[in-house]
Amino acid sequence: MHVSTLSLPLLVLALGGAAPPETDEDKIASALSAAPASIAAGASVADMDGRLLREGSNGWTCLPESQMMGPMCNDARWMALLGAFMKGEPYEGDEFGLSYMLAGEAGAPGVSNIDPTATAPTEDNQWVKEGPHLMVILPDPAAYEGITTDTSAPVYVMWKDTPYAHLMVRVGDED
Repeated sequence: MHVSTLSLPLLVLALGGAAPPETDEDKIASALSAAPASIAAGASVADMDGRLLREGSNGWTCLPESQMMGPMCNDARWMALLGAFMKGEPYEGDEFGLSYMLAGEAGAPGVSNIDPTATAPTEDNQWVKEGPHLMVILPDPAAYEGITTDTSAPVYVMWKDTPYAHLMVRVGDED
């Protein structure tokens, strides 16, 4: 498995936020907290610098909490979206994608609902910090039409009208 295309360290430093786990053992535990046990058991775990910490067997890749985001566990489509995002390239997918963030945003500062590149809240960028949630990529961008972008809704579109649009599905409240 090759995950080095996720050049996240520069973005992590730019965004600031929580102190991420430091040891490989803590990073693995953090990453696996994002997914149901049935997925976490066979998932690969990659460090935020793209270094593989644990080889998996089920096609999922989990990433530990960082200064920019809570721990997440992604299928191949989500890893492709993240890779495109980190390179500043458009994501063009035609399949469903799923990401678990069952530990929520943890100590991360949150994210803008409308601007994927925003690094801090402003009066108009709809900054949000979610508790436990799923993120779903729909295979057709037209499928997001008619779905709210209201972050108080249990299901809403994040980053609508960008190549990185996806559904946010709350499964719990932020602590």
